[in-house]
Amino acid sequence: MTTPATLTARFVDSLHAVPAADWDALRGGAHPLLSHTFLAGLEQHGCLQRRYGWRPYHLLLHRQDQLIAAAPLYLKGNSHGEFVFDHGWAEAYHRYGVDYYPKLLCAIPYSPVNGPRLLCGQDTTLAPTLLRVLEQEVARLELSSAHINFLPLGTDEPDAPWLSRHDYQFHWQRNDASSFDAFLRELNAKKRKNIQQERCQVREAGIEIRRHSGNKLDEQVIAAMHGFYRDTFERKGNLPVLTPAFFQHLAETMPKQLMIALAYRHSRPIAGALFLYDSHTLFGRYWGASEAWPGLHFELCYYQGIEFCIEQGIDRFEPGAQGEHKVARGFLPTRTRSWHYIADSRFREAIARSLQEEAHWVDRYAREVAQHTPFRQSIELEP
Repeated sequence: MTTPATLTARFVDSLHAVPAADWDALRGGAHPLLSHTFLAGLEQHGCLQRRYGWRPYHLLLHRQDQLIAAAPLYLKGNSHGEFVFDHGWAEAYHRYGVDYYPKLLCAIPYSPVNGPRLLCGQDTTLAPTLLRVLEQEVARLELSSAHINFLPLGTDEPDAPWLSRHDYQFHWQRNDASSFDAFLRELNAKKRKNIQQERCQVREAGIEIRRHSGNKLDEQVIAAMHGFYRDTFERKGNLPVLTPAFFQHLAETMPKQLMIALAYRHSRPIAGALFLYDSHTLFGRYWGASEAWPGLHFELCYYQGIEFCIEQGIDRFEPGAQGEHKVARGFLPTRTRSWHYIADSRFREAIARSLQEEAHWVDRYAREVAQHTPFRQSIELEP
């Protein structure tokens, strides 16, 4: 496909067709889950399969032989592993006898993390070109739609015909806290006491927390963490699509961007949480436990992450999607965005009206939640 100004767009069915250095240059070195290593590892180690509804279809934009822009793109046969829920849209298509799947999805598989999706290096003027290419490909393949999930925080509204949808996650901000105790001093007395009691419950149960990263990520740590991850998904009736080989791949290729916190009792691991991070953000991803103890989930998934951020000078902690219980532990409502291109103008108009109504209730919910934050000083949400 040829675009204006002598630019050429093409689609590839594997990220291994793209030199890692070229891909990573476009993301600017930030965000570990957007790295060539992470995304190509999902493909290489069996995490993305057609039977799961994922087919790699990455968009590349060249000027002559130089890769100047790209997007992590997939042909999706369902909405599994996306965390921006469009099942209602699919049902509406079905009622009218129209196919909603397959669709194009620009996202990080299985990961509700915010960050760049239209990778343009320093030339952000190329982003509209990528959008036009996506629209053309939807028409060429006779697809229902294209979607871009979890765009960078603060992203502006898109130009027509793209629609914007937003929701809220709960994120922690360091605010120059120099220690966990300094963070606690920002909270009101009741919430501060609750957190101290939860941490005390873990210690009194004889549980020791150890963080593993870098050369401490040995095979035993990886095997234990994957076992906890698999058990959590199976208990909830979900398919644990991330393979042991992929977990090992992360430990071998991204050891300085991977942190696993394990809980030990009688020298035996009983629970774990997996995080990825860069110099700006810690991303909480998976957790599991073979024994249930009061406060253990909060300790591993939240308090260890907060302590790690403070120690490493990391400003933001995104612990994952959903979870109002995070608010009482210092995580604030933060607006997230996705963009959607609906090819059929009739469905587009109906979905646009639905999104406008949905936005009213989503914002109202966030404002109500913000009234119950544990901080002594009030906060203001994004208008």
